[in-house]
Amino acid sequence: MIYSEKVMEHFKNPRNVGEIKDANGVGEVGNPQCGDIMKIYLKVEDNIIKDVKFKTFGCGSAIASSSMATELIKGKSIEEAWDLTNKAVAEALDGLPPVKMHCSVLAEEAIHKAINDYRQRAGLEVLEIKTHSDHVHKEVHGE
Repeated sequence: MIYSEKVMEHFKNPRNVGEIKDANGVGEVGNPQCGDIMKIYLKVEDNIIKDVKFKTFGCGSAIASSSMATELIKGKSIEEAWDLTNKAVAEALDGLPPVKMHCSVLAEEAIHKAINDYRQRAGLEVLEIKTHSDHVHKEVHGE
């Protein structure tokens, strides 16, 4: 499998690794078929993501996707972060191999869960999450 230089860079030197003790939004997702688990921590102030950290147990693509996704939402409003798509994460990494696209989907879903956790704690309406990782996984692995 051939990975882009950006994927390798974010895998070897991932940004925003760790957890935020006083996070006010936390989202965890996992894909049982491939064993990837991703947890995203948000520190939101005045509707802006002031800090974001992640812990990912998974392959290089999952780690790179988490790293890039957190970079892309840091400093953004929660609405802008919600609109981040897995395709945008993959494009920012100069592409992912087709069998690894589900890793970028996990990053999108973890961010959505973390934002909804924040919204729930803040007494805001929880937004509907469209899950498509199962679909992507089946498509790629021919299940």
